[in-house]
Amino acid sequence: MSIRVTHYRAKCIGCFGCVALAPDRWRMSKKDGKSVLLGANEKKGVYTVAIEEDEFRVNEKAAKMCPARVIQVNKY
Repeated sequence: MSIRVTHYRAKCIGCFGCVALAPDRWRMSKKDGKSVLLGANEKKGVYTVAIEEDEFRVNEKAAKMCPARVIQVNKY
């Protein structure tokens, strides 16, 4: 089973919640104040990265906490 985090960065409002919950996977951009999904590949403005099982819970919490609802965490 693989786990993928998807970030629709253009709609990010920069609330910092994802960084606070999962600092090993998220950072804030000093350029535009939006969050950055570390290690992600970008395609048409959508960022995705495969993560390990040990990262699932904190990233799922970040997705649920996101007020803009721009983070998705899915198991395949």
